[in-house]
Amino acid sequence: MTNTQQLADTEILDAHHHLWRYTPQEYDWIDESMQPLRRDFLPANLESIAPAAGVTGTVAVQARQTVEETDWLLSLAQASTLIRAVVGWAPIASPQFPAWLDANSDSKKLVGLRHIVQAEPDPDFLLQPGFDRGIRSLLPTGLVYDILVFERQLEQAIRFADLHPNQIFVLDHIAKPRIAENQMEPWAKNIRALAQRPNVYCKLSGMVTEANWSSWTEATLMPYFDVVLEAFTPRRLMLGSDWPVCLVATQYADWFALLRRVIARFSAAEQQSILSGTAREAYSIA
Repeated sequence: MTNTQQLADTEILDAHHHLWRYTPQEYDWIDESMQPLRRDFLPANLESIAPAAGVTGTVAVQARQTVEETDWLLSLAQASTLIRAVVGWAPIASPQFPAWLDANSDSKKLVGLRHIVQAEPDPDFLLQPGFDRGIRSLLPTGLVYDILVFERQLEQAIRFADLHPNQIFVLDHIAKPRIAENQMEPWAKNIRALAQRPNVYCKLSGMVTEANWSSWTEATLMPYFDVVLEAFTPRRLMLGSDWPVCLVATQYADWFALLRRVIARFSAAEQQSILSGTAREAYSIA
């Protein structure tokens, strides 16, 4: 039996997408160059394009740093058969964070939290005492923490992971290497170092928006794919679209078709891990 035959009925889980009701005030990072993103993106929009990509389940990830958005995402997930889980936002560094955790302990589709660390001016934000304390309180809950950093913040991310060796982390967007500049180092060295921490998983996502939006090719991305595929191995890699942000550079189904070609080098079992198994394991999705 060929890999194609073995994978015919394999679930594909999109482990990273967003949803929003667009307003210029709340999404001021969506500038003039991102006109396609200046509208609402809701579950019905995703449900209309997921089948063509073979996607049968998703993880919705926060885009705004408010508990109101987290509550909204959870309400959408509860009403959706496509959205399996939510990575939300909460005030991790706040003294009130343990109380928030207690109040949300019964949220079955809440599987993780994320902070937009890439936007923090302090390069050592992840290492601040308040944030460290909040992450330590995550461990008993089983919630995952998604690491969103630029490649220049990877050294701090490595130190951060070492402070919490039993906490499950998922690295978003392969740490946003400088693809548009064709720059591999020090990203490659640091990504290999981070991958040595067995509690860190990685999403194959967000790459096209770090490349030149209008001129990138599969060959442009391949050196970066090669590094993370070797460093993390299929057991700790998962797929993500970063939809709708990806729409400035590619279409949803096209991205998943590219990912399928990239991982075709692996055995059927290894491909199944990347397509859905790793995400289910990391986020404890049934």
